Order: sequence, then C-alpha cells, then structure tokens
Amino acid sequence: MTGKTARRCSSWGLLSLLAINLALTAGCTGKASTAHYSTSSIGDSCYAKALPTAGDGGLAWGSNLNMARKKSLDNCIRYAGRSGGTPNTCKVVLAECKN
Repeated sequence: MTGKTARRCSSWGLLSLLAINLALTAGCTGKASTAHYSTSSIGDSCYAKALPTAGDGGLAWGSNLNMARKKSLDNCIRYAGRSGGTPNTCKVVLAECKN
C-alpha cells in the first residue's frame, strides 16, 4: 500500500513542477513580443517617431535624421498593420538629434 502511495505522490509532484515550469516559460515569452520601440544603439544621436491615424506607431534611433525617419516609418507601418490600424497613413511627427 505504501509503494502505490509513494508513486502517486511522486507523479503528482512531477506534474506540478512541469506545470509551474510551463507557466513561467509562457509568461516570459509573452512579454518579449510586446516591445514596440527600438532602443538607442551606442553612437546613435538622432530619433524619430512616426504615427498612423489608427493603431500603433513607431519610434527609432539612427545615426542621422534621415536614417531615424526611415526606421521609424518602417516600424510604424509594421506595428500599425499588426495592431489593426492604418499602415498607409503613417507619418513622421517628430525627428530630432541630441546634442
């Protein structure tokens, strides 16, 4: 009787550890996919933000204003399409360089 009880307890323990591991893994992977904005690379001093009329926009850094504008427009088109917005209405609304 004690052999069956020990096996039953160990299988429940193993299943519990597996469920906890899967829950933690799923929680970590969901957070990584929600990042919409790129971070500044070392040496990039210019940034730009592009927004559509509906949906998510894009922020990007670049070594010059033209590069930052292009990257932010590309990000805006990508994110607006994913969020059900209007990617064909993306426009750069802010572009500056840090001193």
